[in-house]
Amino acid sequence: MHRRDFLKTAVLGAGAAMAGVRSGRAGGAGPEPAGKPSGARALARRLPRWRGFNLLEKFIVTRGNKPFVASDFEWMSRWGFDFVRLPMDYRCWTDRADPYKLDEKTLGEIDQVVELGRKHGVHVNLNLHRAPGYTVAKPPEKLDLWKDEEAQKQFDFQWGQFARRYRGIPSERLSFDLVNEPAHVDAPTYAKVVRRVVAAIRREDPDRLIVADGRQWGREPVFELADLGVAQSTRGYDPMPISHYQASWVGGQRWPEPTWPLKQGGRVLDRDWLRKDRIEPWKKLAAKGVGVHVGEWGAFNKTPHDVVLRWMRDCLTLWKEAGWGWALWNFRGPFGILDSGRADVAYDDFHGHQLDRKMLELLEQF
Repeated sequence: MHRRDFLKTAVLGAGAAMAGVRSGRAGGAGPEPAGKPSGARALARRLPRWRGFNLLEKFIVTRGNKPFVASDFEWMSRWGFDFVRLPMDYRCWTDRADPYKLDEKTLGEIDQVVELGRKHGVHVNLNLHRAPGYTVAKPPEKLDLWKDEEAQKQFDFQWGQFARRYRGIPSERLSFDLVNEPAHVDAPTYAKVVRRVVAAIRREDPDRLIVADGRQWGREPVFELADLGVAQSTRGYDPMPISHYQASWVGGQRWPEPTWPLKQGGRVLDRDWLRKDRIEPWKKLAAKGVGVHVGEWGAFNKTPHDVVLRWMRDCLTLWKEAGWGWALWNFRGPFGILDSGRADVAYDDFHGHQLDRKMLELLEQF
């Protein structure tokens, strides 16, 4: 479907979709239909090993609400990467006075990034990093997505609109990652909200690839969703003293400078520990027919570079063995390969950016 066609569809259908959400006709997505899955549900059972980056132009509205950058896609594609995850703040396009009124100009910028993905052969994964009723960022939402009916209606509305807008775009090119890193919610409650919003999406687009983040900040697989025909997204931030050393938002300043392998509390955390603690639980989920992808991972720019590279190699090796793709947080910035601001890296000048060539070459190997 051409961009002008799905924009026309979105405008014509907005009133009907809004009425359906406001009336509370949410229902709930049941198990996968019996028989051999097809289309997006088959894709969700065994994801391609997509590899790429998170792009942050619409990450937090108070930090900016910018169009995505075309050269990011050009460079990623040139280097052999084929995936972007877009963690976004719904406030970027949602009217503060009316949560059912959306800004077409900002949505048009998301249309543009979907088109950039098509042009450069990069899969685009839309994610609500801040959703109505839930965020890991500050300030917290006024409503509670896990408890409040109004928050769930707004959540359904957001994803129903995206589903309607992009209906007809193949799932091989575009997927929806529902809500970033649910925490402090039990599995049955989380599964109930996910089933409801999946039903809202599938009413508009039955063949959209859908991804649900694991619980506890994406760390724990959700077996209660294994029958739903959606993939799940895990994280690659363990152990935290490696990935978040000196990171103020998690209290990383109190940790000693890390090594890898990491000695912690009388034990050694190494590749074998990663396999047992972070890989095996998710392989059990994969064995039930659920595709797995590492939606975020990486290390903050205060962790010594040589430590980061050794740890990254072990993570990448394990994920390749498991057949999982990944998306580094981020492309440009303190976790990324461009403009990371590390004090212990000899950067290459790359089109006016500072390129971490060693990290790039490591990523290219996997």
